[in-house]
Amino acid sequence: MQHDLLNDALVTLRHADQQGQGTVTLRPTSKLIGEVLRIFQENQYIREFTFVPNGRGGEYQIQLSRRINSCGVIKPRLAVRGRELERYEARFLPAQDFGMLLLSTNQGVVSHARARELKIGGKLLAYVY
Repeated sequence: MQHDLLNDALVTLRHADQQGQGTVTLRPTSKLIGEVLRIFQENQYIREFTFVPNGRGGEYQIQLSRRINSCGVIKPRLAVRGRELERYEARFLPAQDFGMLLLSTNQGVVSHARARELKIGGKLLAYVY
């Protein structure tokens, strides 16, 4: 029984990347997983992804780029102000300017660098490096 779709998706991505697989299929899906994958693609953590409808919620076909060392969700989803982001970078990322945090904001799902540019905060969702 699955309880956290985002966690299951990120664990699947991490394991497939560590095993050297070129492609991976994620199912079940959600809009949140699609937004996270879009940000991963923008930052070259994955090559590309496509949504394939299958009549049961669909699935994502993902081409991996072998750049994911680790990724995971942040539980509980902590509320963070824009000026507090550096504290959470030090907590969840291994080094400064290495990896990224993903936040759910009123502007949608964004990376911590983008949230800093917009000077907004949000809820921490995940990390990747």
